[in-house]
Amino acid sequence: MTKIIIGISGASGIVYSLKLIDQCELLRSRYKEIYVIYTRSSELIARYELGITDLRRYLETNKCISKVFSEEDIDSFLASSSNLYDADMVIIPSSMNTVAKLAHGIQDNLLLRVASSLLRIKRKLIIVFRETPISRIDLENLSILAKEGAIIFPASPAFYIKPKTVDDLVFFIIGKILDLLGIENELYSRWGTS
Repeated sequence: MTKIIIGISGASGIVYSLKLIDQCELLRSRYKEIYVIYTRSSELIARYELGITDLRRYLETNKCISKVFSEEDIDSFLASSSNLYDADMVIIPSSMNTVAKLAHGIQDNLLLRVASSLLRIKRKLIIVFRETPISRIDLENLSILAKEGAIIFPASPAFYIKPKTVDDLVFFIIGKILDLLGIENELYSRWGTS
């Protein structure tokens, strides 16, 4: 049995996480269970950016998700690395606060605890940060995580795809994440094919 855990922190770009979750059929081709962990800050961003007034309820209506957890659900079975031996994780979007805490071993919520555990047991962790510009401190924190095995993924869409809509830009990012997870997809035009 394999698990994918999608972490949603309080950075701008909640649309990325929701569009990734919408790729249920593709995700299910590789993972049997799909879990979501959201933070308090992500609730505020979801309300501000997308008008979602109750993020938990919104996520729980998605039949693709096996279970939804808030960052406070520290008693979740996901909090133990013994339950993560077959798990991968994408933190999308990842705030620089999440990056900083994770880089320095702070595990004061479920999202950070799971991500830290995955680093310890050398499972795939993709960190999709959405911030610009970034400081030297941010760069050093991202470098620490990369040295620990995390895949650092800036939410920087390409323009060779000749985007016509915002969704074109979003799906470029989602397609690249699915590539990293080993999931075949046609969500974006690959270089030299259009």
